[in-house]
Amino acid sequence: MINFHITAAGRRLAYDHVAGHSPTIIFLCGFRSDMMGSKAAYLAAWAAEKTLDFLRFDYSGHGQSSGDFLDGCISDWVADAADIIRARAKPPYTLVGSSMGGWIALLLARQMPEKLAGLVGIAAAPDFTEDSMWDGFSGAQREELAKMGAVQIPSDYGDPYTITQKLIEDGRENLVLRAPLHLPFPVRLLQGTADADVPVSVALRLMGHASGDDIRLNLVKGADHRFSSPACLKLVTQTINDLPASLL
Repeated sequence: MINFHITAAGRRLAYDHVAGHSPTIIFLCGFRSDMMGSKAAYLAAWAAEKTLDFLRFDYSGHGQSSGDFLDGCISDWVADAADIIRARAKPPYTLVGSSMGGWIALLLARQMPEKLAGLVGIAAAPDFTEDSMWDGFSGAQREELAKMGAVQIPSDYGDPYTITQKLIEDGRENLVLRAPLHLPFPVRLLQGTADADVPVSVALRLMGHASGDDIRLNLVKGADHRFSSPACLKLVTQTINDLPASLL
């Protein structure tokens, strides 16, 4: 059932909470994705079947939440996540971040490491606004961004993405691969070798950059960025189930 949470900033976030056993599993959606996607829905059904505490939600400007997507940025979506997690979930938390959600999970880990039981990244995309978008812009696109405040880029998932200067500049304030990143809890990174949006090199860079006693990377041959085939979805739940802090 969809409910709504009002954040301290006044944003109205749609969410679904399945009550159950600790630790609370929290799904963090990707860029322009929402909690009705295949991975979020699969995890919600799995959590209900296993009687696990589970929270999924839409960032502002996404899905059924308030706000315009083009007004948002990484800082806003991290603030949304931190606000609703603190208000609607009981620690410890297991963060499961898909694509941009993996970046947001890492930023949350900096804020509340003592409250995390574990972190699972699914094609995690830390720093993508800088390393994928900005670095991939042509000179003409960078000039258009500076002059118009936004630029459109092609998408394999439908209409072109409109990328704002605010998103790029705010992303630079939230980079996690340029400074020490200590993750003092179990971390599992799942990455498809056929991912055209987040290449394996990103997962390897994150794996090499982060520090921690229990960080593992699982490469899945042939899996794409969606990571939503039956085998991939089963692997996600198996990975959560196998975390040392799991109470399943």
